[in-house]
Amino acid sequence: QVQLVESGGGLVQAGGSLRVSCAASGRTVSPCNTGWFRQPPGKEREFVTFINWDGSSTYYADSVKGRFTISRDNARNTVYLQMNSLKPEDTAVYYCAARAPQKCFSFTTKGSDYEYWGQGTQVTVSS
Repeated sequence: QVQLVESGGGLVQAGGSLRVSCAASGRTVSPCNTGWFRQPPGKEREFVTFINWDGSSTYYADSVKGRFTISRDNARNTVYLQMNSLKPEDTAVYYCAARAPQKCFSFTTKGSDYEYWGQGTQVTVSS
């Protein structure tokens, strides 16, 4: 079993930056395709960004393209989300999610396709 723990959320003013992290731990940890999702208050969870297992491929939702950057350090079993030029509409609970080993290398933006989830970290952007 793999555990994911997000950290780094907080309160920031519009136009500011924040970096959230997702650390993986567990009995067997190997780098697999990972995504970030978010759930704004009162809304459905939505896809934010994806990174493949070795970091060579990324994909972004149009709403964050050019402002957010996903990266990973497999030596530290950690995936990062750098968020710049934050807007009030970026306010949400941010979750990282990882594919299971048997589906490790498949690309997907559907939350239901991810087997492992963190507990989420709150990001609040004030206007």
